[in-house]
Amino acid sequence: MEPDFEALRKEFPVLERKTYLNSGSYCALANEVKSAFEAYMEDRLLVGANWDVWVAKNESVRALVAQLLNAMPDEIAVTASVSAGLNALASALDFSGLRNKVVISDFEFPTNAQIWHAQEPRGAKVAHVPRAADGYIPLEHFERAIDERTQLVAITHVCFRNGAKLDIPGIVRLARAKGARVLLDCYQSVGSLDIDVKALDVDFAAGGMLKYLLGTAGIGFLYARDSLVRGLVPLNSGWFAQAEIAAMDITANRPAQNARRFEAGTPPVVNCYAAEAGLKMLLRVGTPAVERRVSALTRRCMEGLEQIGWASVTPPEDARRGATVAAPSRDSARLTKELMKRDIVTSYRDDNVRASFHFYNNGDDVNTFVAAMKELRRELGPA
Repeated sequence: MEPDFEALRKEFPVLERKTYLNSGSYCALANEVKSAFEAYMEDRLLVGANWDVWVAKNESVRALVAQLLNAMPDEIAVTASVSAGLNALASALDFSGLRNKVVISDFEFPTNAQIWHAQEPRGAKVAHVPRAADGYIPLEHFERAIDERTQLVAITHVCFRNGAKLDIPGIVRLARAKGARVLLDCYQSVGSLDIDVKALDVDFAAGGMLKYLLGTAGIGFLYARDSLVRGLVPLNSGWFAQAEIAAMDITANRPAQNARRFEAGTPPVVNCYAAEAGLKMLLRVGTPAVERRVSALTRRCMEGLEQIGWASVTPPEDARRGATVAAPSRDSARLTKELMKRDIVTSYRDDNVRASFHFYNNGDDVNTFVAAMKELRRELGPA
């Protein structure tokens, strides 16, 4: 039985005032997450330095992320951001040998390109996989880029620019055939799609809590396959990355035997409260149900835009689409502002306005968005 999505909408107060279609930037705030922030403030006022509770919250986030991804808690590092996790991972890789190539795509968020280019002084060679004429990146383009020199294929799951979803199983098969490892940037997908890192067979995965995981900024995660962890020693470290945190040992670097070695300093305490609440809510709803809901809403949105003569640039196939519908505009920044004047919250990247959906959206939200786009089409439609 599907969740009662209309009842769940009532848990997000912003939906009473706005048509909120911006989860791909920052999720709507749930009452439970708001209460979690308030609980942190109450703990600070009553206790002050409540370290036992703070560490427990951090461990709870680790366990919940593991449950979400079908991983083990020891395979999860709780990080301050995706950038922090990827930098720790990158520092543990050796680019001095023949396998010095990192393959990325033209769909990447800047972080998952800049960090690998930053390794070039250490010997890394970064190869970009281009999109095809239709705007998508087919498997054959990855096949041409991945070779015996490839150490890592670092790819996004869903493109932040246009909502396109890459063929991750196909890319993983190509990487395995050449002996390469795979890193999945799932920031734009985790929480809106049902993700099983074991079924996908990826070696690493990174994401954050502020989009579809219903949490807040300043906290993320890095999944690292257990069989690989102990062979990777990050040069980026800190006291929470050590085997014995409480040892306060200043004589050596003794990294944890699990993915915690990719962490650094003091956990993002207040963000752990929010992330825990958001993850618990999402897991109650269930990501399979969320994926079905989001797929139906994005399909309805794209069909509505087609009917008003404003085709999106997002792939129409369900298997090639995430939670975002991107519509081209001759002035996407102004279009976003015009939509905001109508209490419709979206975002833009490049020449596209992005409407990103979550389980708390409904058909009325789609209708409101499409009606406003129809009104604005003559002035701000595609070039």
